[in-house]
Amino acid sequence: MSGDMNVEETKAYGSWPSPITAERLVEGAASPGEIRADGDDVWWSEARPTEGGRIQLVRLRPGGRPEDVLPDGFSSRTRVHEYGGADWTVRDGVVVFANWADQRLYRFAPGDAAPVPITAEPEVEAGLRYADFGIVPAGQWGPGEWVVAVRESHEPGAVKDHGEAVNEIVALPLDGSGGERVLVTGPDFVSSPRPAVDGSALAWTQWSHPDMPWDAAELMVAAVEPGPRLTGAQAVAGGGRESVIQPEWGPDGALWFGSDRTGWWNLYRVGAGGQVEAVAPIEAEIGGPQWVFGERFYTFLADGRIACSVNSGGFMHLGIVDPTRPEEPPTRVETGLTWLSELAAVPGGVLLIGGGPDDEDAPRRVRIAPTGASVLQIERLRPARDFGFGAEWFSPPEAIEFASAAGRTAHALLYLPKNPRAGAPAGSLPPLIVSIHGGPTAQARAVLGLRTQYWTSRGFAVADVNYGGSTGYGREYRNLLYDSWGIVDVEDCTAVARHLADAGIVDGTKLAIRGGSAGGYTTLAALVFKDVFTAGASHFGVADIAALARDTHKFESRYMDRLVGPYPEAEAVYRARSPIHHTADLSKPLAVFQGLEDEVVPPAQAEMLVAALKEKQLPYVYLAFEGEQHGFRKAENIIRSLEAELWFYGKVFDFTPADEIEAPPGGGFRP
Repeated sequence: MSGDMNVEETKAYGSWPSPITAERLVEGAASPGEIRADGDDVWWSEARPTEGGRIQLVRLRPGGRPEDVLPDGFSSRTRVHEYGGADWTVRDGVVVFANWADQRLYRFAPGDAAPVPITAEPEVEAGLRYADFGIVPAGQWGPGEWVVAVRESHEPGAVKDHGEAVNEIVALPLDGSGGERVLVTGPDFVSSPRPAVDGSALAWTQWSHPDMPWDAAELMVAAVEPGPRLTGAQAVAGGGRESVIQPEWGPDGALWFGSDRTGWWNLYRVGAGGQVEAVAPIEAEIGGPQWVFGERFYTFLADGRIACSVNSGGFMHLGIVDPTRPEEPPTRVETGLTWLSELAAVPGGVLLIGGGPDDEDAPRRVRIAPTGASVLQIERLRPARDFGFGAEWFSPPEAIEFASAAGRTAHALLYLPKNPRAGAPAGSLPPLIVSIHGGPTAQARAVLGLRTQYWTSRGFAVADVNYGGSTGYGREYRNLLYDSWGIVDVEDCTAVARHLADAGIVDGTKLAIRGGSAGGYTTLAALVFKDVFTAGASHFGVADIAALARDTHKFESRYMDRLVGPYPEAEAVYRARSPIHHTADLSKPLAVFQGLEDEVVPPAQAEMLVAALKEKQLPYVYLAFEGEQHGFRKAENIIRSLEAELWFYGKVFDFTPADEIEAPPGGGFRP
């Protein structure tokens, strides 16, 4: 399983030397976010661990090189829904962005010495937050340009009157000269405000507790009158148990959107007379769960066709839709990419963020032939990192299916150990890391990630599980977690470990499980309620789901009504499924990693868990990081947590890592 029979040395699995170090993960790393065109220029955002997790905006002019836009002291990131997204937009070189430090909106135009705030200073820190905004041209809503946005108010008066933050759609002058006009208020949540091409109408989506947007959301449309203000608002799709996403106005003035009304997120348009028409039906996902604002799963090409992302069988590909043949499914475009997002049309093709088995996510331009679906050129707009090693070190993902409880078939991406310079002793099998994605309504991404290769290049097998409740496999599969979080996910994650061990692919005595956030909860639940895994690692994981129900942010405050049951009515169920109340059954070593500014999973939960580990004298590692929120963004903390986890597995599985690692804080290990 070394990936090369002519290895240079034979060493135990886990102790293989590898150039894929923790430092290499963050060295020059820049995770791309959103991408869009502004005239001939291409803009994108990227998160930079080496700059403290700062999100910079990057501009690429024709024939030039990528150049940073925001000056020091500014970071484009919003806290709406805590997960953010769609925190910047650009038009004619003028960029509007939400600044992380104070959450105000800023305008930064060519020639400006510094960004200029265009929203008022709130009464309390980060009291007014903005996301998902666009610029409305002058003359459409008044004499000047306007910004339309989702606003989330945490101001004392709003919270006092409503008992929680208030989410609304607002309009404000781009030059910052006037106050904000509330356009939409009332629903618990609003998203995707999209003005018609001529500004005469506004479309948006909305939903209310206890639904999440992937449970049910409505598509609304209203006329825009001077002020601006909205009149005649009406629902044109959604409601019931239908999830509507990404409303867009097409070049012909028709309103398009994504919906899962057939069990799969597919494309629809509102035709003459308000009738909803299906376009390019397919048993695959053209869409996904709205954890962040502004995701774009389709875009209108200049030649009248539509480019879309198609998610099927654990992988993504680019598709082309001909609206004049609405009954035909998308035509596959072969790009070599296995994951893609944020589609934006440009002349001759499409911009996107995408990657493959041997290339990280990156901003790219795909030039598509004017007829058919052949690719003329794929251009990587940001140079690839110089790792100092090649693709021979990378283990590609293999989509696997396996039997789970109650006759279910579950899914995972399997990565086998691969190292061209090392092999294991004959007859030995590799340890397994079962990796659990967060959410839990989310999906393992089939794209090169050095974090996974960090493990496989050292001799671990990794199973990245898309357990029941994951996205990418249709609504029926996604709904498997209804009332069953902590059951179905745990069953599927233990099933994949047993499946791989029984098949002789991994060592059944060396099974680890790891996950972050909701994946951390599944990790803890599997260790407490099942006797399959040898060890686990929880990254900002949920130990007490009742505490999460009582103490979390608005967006997810009723999420668990569907996953577990309404709280406090179902308090007994919450207690039964919360690992913190069953630590008497915890008998395996555990590593715990936590950000001390996490408002999604408060640090108190990690501290409760560590206290239980100490009381039981179980081997453990505990690292808590100042200045980190839900997910680690600072380079030094990413490095420290990853190396500490490797050190931990070395102690548990009795191998010595080739890396020199400082022993992390913890206890309970034998000398």
